[in-house]
Amino acid sequence: MATRRGFIGGASAVGATTLFAAPPSAAATTVGEAVTDSERQARDAILAVNSGMRANYALLKSDLIKYLSPVIVVQNDSKGGKFTLVHNGTQESLNPVSEVFELAKSISHVPLGIFSAIAPYLNSKVPNLPNADRIDPHDLKMVAFKGTGTTGWITPLQDFAVTLTTARQQIDKANIPPAMVNSCTKLLDAALKFVDTSVKNKSFDMKSFDDFSGSVYGNIRTNMEHAAQAQISAVQALMKRWRAKIGEEGWKDLYVVVLSQWTTSVLNQNSIIIKPCMNPAKVDTHLIDLPAVEPPKDPIFVALDNLARIVQDNIAAEMVFSVDEEVADALKGKQDLLSDEILDQLNGVTSTAQTASAMTSGDTCPFHKKKAAQA
Repeated sequence: MATRRGFIGGASAVGATTLFAAPPSAAATTVGEAVTDSERQARDAILAVNSGMRANYALLKSDLIKYLSPVIVVQNDSKGGKFTLVHNGTQESLNPVSEVFELAKSISHVPLGIFSAIAPYLNSKVPNLPNADRIDPHDLKMVAFKGTGTTGWITPLQDFAVTLTTARQQIDKANIPPAMVNSCTKLLDAALKFVDTSVKNKSFDMKSFDDFSGSVYGNIRTNMEHAAQAQISAVQALMKRWRAKIGEEGWKDLYVVVLSQWTTSVLNQNSIIIKPCMNPAKVDTHLIDLPAVEPPKDPIFVALDNLARIVQDNIAAEMVFSVDEEVADALKGKQDLLSDEILDQLNGVTSTAQTASAMTSGDTCPFHKKKAAQA
């Protein structure tokens, strides 16, 4: 189901203000639809109502941004996250996570770096491997767009090997936990061996890469453990400090907006860590994940711009749809207002317009009936 919040999050990448950009030219009409001049004038007058609403809505949102507090904006990045506290007109930003997080992930990304260099030169047919049924044949054909007929992969793979060799030579001097030194060393050695063998043979295949990546999986898990420990301890400590700064009264109403890419928007690591630190009664509505295509140029504005829309919709929902809890909840939440109606019509369910007709004819609406039953 299409969702309002999902749309908002997707729009963040290009700037949330485009949500309320001017509508298409009034001269544009549905394909094949003939409209007379008088009809066009009448329709423009009707459309002007929505334009006026959008202008008022955008102005309210713009003004409301200044009063949002307290808010924590989280920008997921390679350093474990940049955190910004917005509180009573002030902002404090920092990257609290130890560099161990970034170092652990850097070496763990080696197999992905090799894959990226060789993927276009794969055989486009799914081989007979244990996980063959998990590989989409069409996706593989698109990724393997150069095929096996060329050795264009050798130079970029050798270039990457130079970077790996330098890291391997310096790993003992990085002052990282001994277990990480061991895991990173083994991973780099295996990667350099794969590169050396592939270049000497002037060939590779999915099986040889799977043998390599499978052999270093345990080392990646070790690095993941250290990265997670570094992130958890740092973020929890920051939340504790900011909670003391804001005070319990303010903290209970805290909003947290986590900006992420689609690939990390579900069970985002920072969302997981922060959730237990928030008011349990409000965390479901006050912890907001906004996935975007790419990180926005002005992440703080994008986060607050979207949050302002959410906050004002929370109040608008109860005032505009005071007679229908379900529709009010849709405006306040992730559900598109038209989704139920569209689903009903696609499924052949009686239109809810009959409910509205009953209301105007004097019948009590379902919301009021429910309230009466509860009394």
